[in-house]
Order: sequence, then structure tokens, then C-alpha cells
Amino acid sequence: MLAILGFLMIGVFMFLIITKRMSAIVALIIIPILFALAGGFGNGIGEMMLEGVKQVAPTGVMLMFAILYFGIMIDAGLFDPLVSNILRIVKGDPLKIVVGTAVLSMLVALDGDGTTTYMITVSAMLPLYKRIGMNPLILTCIAMLSFGFMNMTPWGGPTARAVSALQLDIADVFTPLIPVMLGGALWTLFTAFILGRKERKRLGIAKIHYSNYETLALSEHSAALEYEDYKRPKLLWINLLLTVTLLVCLILSVLPLPILFMIAFVVALMINYPKLDDQKERITNHAGNVLAVVGLVFASGIFTGILSGTEMVDAMANSLVAVIPESWGSNFALITAVTSIPFTYFMANDPYYFGVLPILAKTAAAYGVDPVEIARASILGQPVHAMSPLMASAYLLVGMAGVEFGDHQKFIFKWALGSCFVMIALALLIGVITL
Repeated sequence: MLAILGFLMIGVFMFLIITKRMSAIVALIIIPILFALAGGFGNGIGEMMLEGVKQVAPTGVMLMFAILYFGIMIDAGLFDPLVSNILRIVKGDPLKIVVGTAVLSMLVALDGDGTTTYMITVSAMLPLYKRIGMNPLILTCIAMLSFGFMNMTPWGGPTARAVSALQLDIADVFTPLIPVMLGGALWTLFTAFILGRKERKRLGIAKIHYSNYETLALSEHSAALEYEDYKRPKLLWINLLLTVTLLVCLILSVLPLPILFMIAFVVALMINYPKLDDQKERITNHAGNVLAVVGLVFASGIFTGILSGTEMVDAMANSLVAVIPESWGSNFALITAVTSIPFTYFMANDPYYFGVLPILAKTAAAYGVDPVEIARASILGQPVHAMSPLMASAYLLVGMAGVEFGDHQKFIFKWALGSCFVMIALALLIGVITL
């Protein structure tokens, strides 16, 4: 009964936001409350919601200061040289623009962080998409596909969780997955080519002449002057050093992520905008993005808190495991890979990798399947996991690009699913997982 209630709750939530009958932030709060009451959990609902909010609080703080930090870096012009070079190469050709988006987002996603990937990619490419009249859903699709497979790096999160949960060696799990990730990269480039070619056919190749990125991003002379006011070209190398240091500290886990971003933000603010009025102006400029994203993160805490507190998520996991026939036991690695797609979409990484994956691994061991294969297989659903409504960075992406969450879900779904299946097929072909 709990499993049915859980699947029904997620189904209703997705239906309401995809059909635009309810905004994501409203649906994330009101739908789980209604279903919890319907399931008879009224007495403990407050504690469940508070626990969920507590769990996402570090993520909310991290995203808040990450948005502010990268906002400062973008304002100061750290990424302008990279952006200008990309824009000069792609010019006004929609096909080159989408492929350029894929290359940029894959390079940025090397750090395994969705927030960084989305902020830099959208900030760099959205002005060009708007200038030419391209569909911004293509931008969000390609950026998310890039992060989806790049998130499989050991420092991205899922791989480390799988290794920890099953007590395996990181090299045994990750190294064989490198060719599989290359397959994910090729699929992302293929998707970019298909979508870019459609946009080229629809819009043609625009003739754009510009001497710098400012003239592309801002059309009015007065706006361009304002844009110049907060650029800090003389601090480019200092900002680059600060950002590289931050990324290294993130990868090495020198301090918790929220703390690192808090420290990096205040250092960046003091270096680039020492005057108090300038600091207030920059913070105010990015307040809208911060509020929209962090609000959704805390709202998602209500959703996950009720999903976990009522034990709906456990019942859903057990029901899916229970329907696997015993005769399929020898194919358990493939089963794990395929089921990781819905599992990681419906639940956060922690409950899946620390709750469901050990169950799958123990079941597989009974059929002689090596736990290391189960660990590898469990990571192959990440492209679909990236679009989960439980992923905080997904709201950052759609918020920055100015698209509806439901529209983005509909647009990316087949491409994300295709990425998963391509990687699963390649993993089987080269023996990363076996039948």
C-alpha cells in the first residue's frame, strides 16, 4: 500500500508540473502533505518535513553561495576570454552553437558539480541563444546531458557512494567505466548535432559581427557602459587562481562544500568589489536567482522528508526488487543498470546507494554476480537522475535559462534515456558488466 501511495504521489506531482497546473515549488510542498495525510501520517508530518528540510539545508546553503560566487566571477569577467573564443568559432551557426554548448559544458563538468556546470554554461551561451532566437530548452538539455555522464567521476558523488556502500576499491569500479563515459560524451555530441541541425534548418545561419562579448550580450549603449562598470579585467588571473583553488579544495574535500563556497564568495567579493555600495549592488543583482533556486531546494526537502519519513521510498524500492524473477538472476548486473534509471530518478543518491544498492548486491551475490559489476551498473542511470525533481541543481538550470521545469522534463527525457541505454549497451559490449 505504501509503495502504491509513493508511486501515485510522484505520478501526480509530475503530471501537475508537466501540464503546468501547478508550479514546482507549490507542488513540492502541497502534494506530499496531502498524500501523507491521506496515508494516515498526520501526527508525525511536521517532524518529517523538518527533517527533510534539515537534510537539504547544506545543499541550499551551498547553492546560495555558489550562485553568488560564480555570479561575482561572471560579473568580473573571468569567463569572458573563454566565452569570446567559443563565440568567435561558432559565430551565428545554430549547429556550431549547440555543439559548442556541448563542448563547453563537458569541459566545465569535469569538476563533477552540476551547479558549476549549469552556471557557467548558461551564463556563457544564453545571450547568444536569445540573440539568434534559438530554443533555450536545447541549452538546458545539452548542459544536463553533459553533467549526467560526467557526474560518474569518482569526485562527482554516485561512484563514491557505490564504492562506500559495497566497500570496494574505487579504481576497480571507475577505471573500466571510462570508455563508457566516452560513449556518453559521443551521445551528447550526437544529440547536439541533431538538435543543432534542426535549429539551423529553422533559423538559418545568422550573420553576427561583434568585436567582443559585451556587444553580443547587451544591445543598448547605456547597458554596455553599465556592464563595463563592474568588469575587472586586471584581476583576471587572480580570479582564475581563486577559482582553481576553490575547485581543487572541492575535489579534495578540504572543508565541507557549503563552507568552501561561503569563504570563496566573501574573498571574491572583497577582492573585486571592496566598496560597500558595490558589494550590495552585486548581491542584489543575483538575489533573484538565489531566492528562486534555494526556495525550490527547501521545498524539495519537504517532498523527500515525507517520502522517507513515511517509508514510502523503502516500500517502492522493495516492490521493484520483488518483481524481478529468480530466473533472471544471472543477468542481475543488467537488471541493476536498467532499474537504476527509475530508482535514481525517484529517490536521492543517498537512499539508493546506501539503502537499495546493498540489497541488490546481496541478491546478485546469490547468483554469483560480482559486487563490483553491480556497483558499475548502478551508476549508469545518472543521465536520468540528473533530471530528477529531487536534484537541486536542476532547478538552478531551468531558473537561469528562464524555462519551465515541466517543459524541460518533456524535452530532455528521450535524450537522457538514450544516453543511459547507449552507456548500458557499451558496458555490455566491452564487458564492464556481463550477462
